[in-house]
Amino acid sequence: MSAPTSITVRVLLKIRRRPGRKTVVTPVATAAADTTIATRADPALVKALARAFRYQRLLDEGRYASISEMADGEKIERGYLGCLMRLTLLAPPIVEAILNGRQPEGMMLAELLKPFPVEWDRQRAEAATGRIQRASSVSEPPRSARAL
Repeated sequence: MSAPTSITVRVLLKIRRRPGRKTVVTPVATAAADTTIATRADPALVKALARAFRYQRLLDEGRYASISEMADGEKIERGYLGCLMRLTLLAPPIVEAILNGRQPEGMMLAELLKPFPVEWDRQRAEAATGRIQRASSVSEPPRSARAL
């Protein structure tokens, strides 16, 4: 019998901290034969956006008459559901950036669940600085604009 041989494999990677977990980010391959598409999309942000737009669609279709009724039906806390549905008010370029993994480094779900300006220009300006934050001069939008 021959002696067992060992092989050492080195892989370049980067550990990226996400809320509640760590994600391994591998470098993008430069070979033309590699057809995989690298993404940096934050799964928590993408999932939250998908849920928010699903819940908005359920309200629009009339499956639920109110957020309170939907919270009971979907077994979700009403306050969290309201915060989550606020994500449907994000500017389309910000939503697209999140889905494509091009959101600013500091943009986390916890920050997006806090109140933010409803004006898309202000959202884009704040997102360019790395995060959307609550502006003290922002008043609550009219009920119809909040979609709540």
